[in-house]
Amino acid sequence: RSVYDGEEHGRFMEKLEARIRNHDREIEKMCNFHYQGFVDSITELLKVRGEAQKLKNQVTDTNRKLQNEGKELIIAMEELKQCRLQQRNISATVDKLTLCLPVLEMYSKLREQMKSKRHYPALKTLEHLEHTYLPQVSHYRFCKIMVDNIPKLREEIKEVSMSDLKDFLESIRKHSDKIGETAMKQAQQQRNLDNIVSQHPRISGGKKSKKEVCASSDLEVKNTSPMSEQDSGILDVEDEDEDEEVPGAQDLVDFSPVYRCLHIYSVLGARETFENYYRKQRRKQARLVLQPPSNMHETLDGYRKYFNQIVGFFVVEDHILHTTQGLVNRAYIDELWEMALSKTIAALRTHSSYCSDPSLVLDLKNLIVLFADTLQGYGFPVNQLFDMLLEIQDQYSETLLKKWSGVFRHILDSDNYSPIPVTNEEVYKKIVGQFPFQDAELEKQPFPKKFPFSEFVPKVYNQIKEFIYACLKFSEDLHLSSTEVDDMIRKSTNLLLTRTLSNCLQNVIKRKNVGLTELVQIIINTTHLEKSCKFLEEFITNITNVLPETVHTTKLYGTTTFKDARHAAEEEIYTNLNQKIDQFLQLADYDWMAMEPGSKASDYLVDLIGFLRSTFAVFTHLPGDVDVHSTMSGKVAQTACMSACKHLSTSLMQLLLEAEVRQLTLGALQQFNLDVEECER
Repeated sequence: RSVYDGEEHGRFMEKLEARIRNHDREIEKMCNFHYQGFVDSITELLKVRGEAQKLKNQVTDTNRKLQNEGKELIIAMEELKQCRLQQRNISATVDKLTLCLPVLEMYSKLREQMKSKRHYPALKTLEHLEHTYLPQVSHYRFCKIMVDNIPKLREEIKEVSMSDLKDFLESIRKHSDKIGETAMKQAQQQRNLDNIVSQHPRISGGKKSKKEVCASSDLEVKNTSPMSEQDSGILDVEDEDEDEEVPGAQDLVDFSPVYRCLHIYSVLGARETFENYYRKQRRKQARLVLQPPSNMHETLDGYRKYFNQIVGFFVVEDHILHTTQGLVNRAYIDELWEMALSKTIAALRTHSSYCSDPSLVLDLKNLIVLFADTLQGYGFPVNQLFDMLLEIQDQYSETLLKKWSGVFRHILDSDNYSPIPVTNEEVYKKIVGQFPFQDAELEKQPFPKKFPFSEFVPKVYNQIKEFIYACLKFSEDLHLSSTEVDDMIRKSTNLLLTRTLSNCLQNVIKRKNVGLTELVQIIINTTHLEKSCKFLEEFITNITNVLPETVHTTKLYGTTTFKDARHAAEEEIYTNLNQKIDQFLQLADYDWMAMEPGSKASDYLVDLIGFLRSTFAVFTHLPGDVDVHSTMSGKVAQTACMSACKHLSTSLMQLLLEAEVRQLTLGALQQFNLDVEECER
């Protein structure tokens, strides 16, 4: 700025020029000092250029050779590179396949299990597939298809397992009578075994008890894997011989369909749905089982099949209760049993009322006892059944009374009403064995001789004993005390005596054309039957082991029955005699206007007295012991004689006092007097 501002441009330029010249001189000096080196360097460079050219040519030649030689290597390297790439791809593919193959194998296994109907294992496979394998390969398209199919497969498994359950339920319904029959056979075997053991306490071992059999069969069923491929509801079992071991009821049934279906629904979170369905279906089946056939009362097989089905139903339910947790519970079983008990008792009351055959009623009672014992063995309360059996016992008694009414009628109608003749000791002992009769006088008499009573006495006595036996048969296995059994037998026997036998005797006594001989024989027979009542008392005491002195023991009314029959026979004798007297009196033909009496008594009166004489001879020549003769002949004959005399005197008086007799002569009165004197004589 100072140069430009001042006026010294020229001076400055001069100074500058001088400075440049100084620098040029210094450069020149320096160059002159280094020139030779520069020339040498240029010379060296020129030499190097030639050498460099040679080197360049060598390098170019070597490069060409190297390029020619390296082409193969490059190709090999490219191939190596490609191989390495393929190797990496293969390795990656193997890794991916290692993940995918188990998925595909599991899916294939799932399909195979579905095809072979192994639904529970299929469900387990599905669980593994969904939660373990598919998440590792979820980005593949085929996996997405599988994931979409899983709900459908689950639904399919549910439907198929439910179908198996339905088949099982249908099979159980059809075969419940077979299951029940087996269970009842088993209970019968156990009862027979208990009876043998009670009679021979030392005997042990032998057949397994019902509980043991049930326990072993439970284990067998529990050990049945739910993965079993056998879905049949009922296993075939041939009918066993009576001597062979009856298979346990549960051994007949394959419960695996129920277990599988329960497991499947539990895994699928639908257990409650399954439980509700199962219980609903079994309730429906229970109602069907409890519906008795309309003709059940006609044969014992009808009742047996009905009971078998009920037992079979509850055996299955009891087993399900003990082998599954919560599928059915005790409350549900108790509710079903209450319904079954009420319906069964109602059906038995209705159908048993149609039965008029005592042997069928007895068989039915035995069947009901077996039915009750079988279910009691499975823990079901059966007291109501035994209470109902006491009702059936009354009906049984009625059917027995009807049957014995026919038996007594036949005995009385076919009797000859004459003393039983005995020709030898064997026959004598046979009759004494049939009827409790002792008479020292008769024993001393030589053969042939006669018992005082006719054949209907031992026959009636034995039939009364048969009736008592029949009553006793019904009381067996009813869990009654000996006092209750004794009371039941005595009441039924009293009805037999006071109603059935009494009516039969009265009908015989009252029938038309009954002879005086027959009536007298009936009096003798009833006297002996009356005496035999104490032996009937002893007979009942012996079979029930209840002493007659026991406070509540009912007494037999046989004495009254036979006394009433005897009195009726006596009255019939008196009535018959009077009727005969009336018949003779109708033949009386007095001439009330006769002037002279006859020389003898009237013919009709002579005939009447002859008839009475022969009639009273029947009383006075009765065979038999002294007691019977004195009491019967004495009392009946005297009463009959008094009755006949009184009736005759009254009737003769009536003849005199008849309104038609307006007047009579002394001759007629004298004739009448002759007749009265004949009567007195």
